[in-house]
Formats: sequence, C-alpha cells, structure tokens
Amino acid sequence: MFRWWLRHRPFMAYTNSTQQPVAEARHIFAFELIHFLGTFAEENSVGQIRGFAGILFSMDWLCCFSSSQLGGGRSSSTSGKGKSSEGMMRFGFSLVKGKASHPMEDYHVAKFVQIQGHELGLFAIYDGHLGDSVPAYLQKHLFANILKEEDFWVDPYRAISKAYDKTDQTILSHSSDLGRGGSTAVTAILINGINLWVANVGDSRAVLSSRGQAIQMTTDHEPNTERGSIENRGGFVSNMPGDVPRVNGQLAVSRAFGDKSLKSHLRSDPDIRNANVDSNTDVLVLASDGLWKVMANQEAVDIARRFKDPQKAAKQLIAEAVKRESKDDISCVVVRFRG
Repeated sequence: MFRWWLRHRPFMAYTNSTQQPVAEARHIFAFELIHFLGTFAEENSVGQIRGFAGILFSMDWLCCFSSSQLGGGRSSSTSGKGKSSEGMMRFGFSLVKGKASHPMEDYHVAKFVQIQGHELGLFAIYDGHLGDSVPAYLQKHLFANILKEEDFWVDPYRAISKAYDKTDQTILSHSSDLGRGGSTAVTAILINGINLWVANVGDSRAVLSSRGQAIQMTTDHEPNTERGSIENRGGFVSNMPGDVPRVNGQLAVSRAFGDKSLKSHLRSDPDIRNANVDSNTDVLVLASDGLWKVMANQEAVDIARRFKDPQKAAKQLIAEAVKRESKDDISCVVVRFRG
C-alpha cells in the first residue's frame, strides 16, 4: 500500500510549472504523508510505519516534524561545542531530560555560519510544552526566517520582530499537523563578533556577563506580570489548578509560539534587546527555565566564568541545577567571547 501511494503521489507531483520551491513542496508532501500513515496504521504494524518514516527522515523530507510524532524520540541528554572561524569565540551546549514522563521537549541551536561575507553566531533555546513538535519546528525554521527578511542587515530589530510573527502564523496554520502545543524561544544573533541581538518569548532567558556582572538580556513573560494584557484579550490568570499563575488556568507563560487554543489570549511578539560586545564582555548564557527556576543570574554567570571550556561550563550549570532538584527539562548554551 505504501509503495502504491508513492507511485501515485510522487514528490514531483508537488512541484509545478512555476518551479515551486523544493522546500515548500517537501512540506506539502510531508503533510499528506502524515495523513496517509494514519490510515496505513490501521492495517500495518508500528514497526513498518517507523521503517518508512525513518527512510524519509534520513532524506530530510519531514523537516517540519519532530521524530516523536512518527514513533521516534530524542536522546535523554546531549552536549557539544564549536568555535568561530578564527577561534576567538567558542560555545558549548548541554541538554538533559527532566523527571517528567513525556519525551524531551527542549531544543537548541548553537553554530557559527558565514553569510554574505559576515560571520553570524546563532544561538537559541526552545522549551516546548504539550509536545515537542513546535520547538522542533522552531529549531529548523526560526533563524532561517529571520535571515531571509530583506531588512535584516539594515534593521535587525524589525527583521526579528517580523520573522517571529510570520513563524507563529505558520505554526498556527499547521496546527492540525504540529499539534496543540507551543514553545518558548530565546534567540541570540551575534553579527561579526561585535553586535549582539537577543529576542525572546516566554521564560527561557539570556544573561550576558560584562566584567563578571550579570545583565539579563530578556524579559520573563509570566502571567502575573502581563495580567492586564491577558484580561484585555478576554482571558484570565488563575493559580488553580496548582500554585503557579497560569493563563486560563493552563499555561504558565504569557507569550509563546503555537498554543492555538489559547492564542487569542496570548502574545507571541518578542522582547528584543541589542548590545555591543567589547573587551569587557566575557560570557553569554542561554537556558530554559529548568535552570532559572533554581539559579539566579549572577550565580549562573559566576559558574560559567570559572571554565575556559564553554561545554564544561554548560554541563556544570546543568549539574548544579539537577543537584538543586530541578525536575524540568534543562537546556543550556554558553558562549565565551575570549579566552
């Protein structure tokens, strides 16, 4: 049956005489394939479905979807590191799954890239809720959407703002495939090693260190602090159930990507902040709230600055959060600007 579908619905059927972009055609192909697999599952084993999905994932066809949607999954922990082209700046990252029974919902980006003669450092943390589809989508697409904005090089603030909005609209329009969940986001773009742009929605946070002093570069979007905006949109903030303020008693952040059922009461516009990196700037720490729930900004900076290797710094930050009994997924990126 699967071979019949591929014969009758080949990938080329999704391109047209106007030369539809291959990436867009792949997305349409993927959406139809998901629906097909749902029907196929009624007649075949999960193992067969995973096999077909695995082939397609290896070809990067299902770029919009997280592996867990088709029976895959993520490793419980991961870490790594890298550096700028001349090695002057380095980064390290580490992610650890929390105590909850659901799959890992934190995703990250950490890399240096060369674009139009510029070197960009791209760093992000995406903390999902009610599934990992939305953070997985953001990992694939948010930076690409920012960088393809025509005014990125002349007005990064405007480009970031527009891309956040467009990305959220795309997620909402594909909610039938990406699910009902959502995600926070904190993104940092370092342009040529000297110009830093940080944006966020939700409570994932970025903290910059200058001469060892912690500077919070993001705003925690919590229901209590944005109660007026929520109520003006017809929503409410309640501590029931539980003891944490939530939008409509459900979501513990007041801004997020996705969350279609709550979107009329939520915002997804980012807070954006710019800073120049100079000789006093030493480290940048991005992390999900699994870290910030148990650690103050200055504590995180103090720990990160003790390690010349930013990967070791990220691992130590997570180890300390786990020691302090953080039960959430914890993800952390540390950027070290000089030796």
